[in-house]
Amino acid sequence: MGGVSTEARDPGLQPERTRLAWRRTTLSSTVAAVLAVKTALHGGASPLSVALCALCCGLWLGFLWVAHRRIRALATSPRPAALAPRHATAAVLCTVAMAACAAVLVF
Repeated sequence: MGGVSTEARDPGLQPERTRLAWRRTTLSSTVAAVLAVKTALHGGASPLSVALCALCCGLWLGFLWVAHRRIRALATSPRPAALAPRHATAAVLCTVAMAACAAVLVF
């Protein structure tokens, strides 16, 4: 019959793919922070652009902290716990706030 399997779940490569996705997202965030610094300092730095640049760098560090915790959790356990809601919220807020800062820097 087509019931639920009672065998142990084989996670396969899913934890590895998730870890690589976190690393790829961290790399993208790093590129965004570097571009924010370049944009802020291009053609002379105004106080607003320096403040936004510093905020982008702080948000990047916050995202890096969340990503590092998650990557470490994925690497240390064959079956890692789910991402805590507060960590997921922090990652989303850092990403959205960095995008907003970048938009202000560009305009």
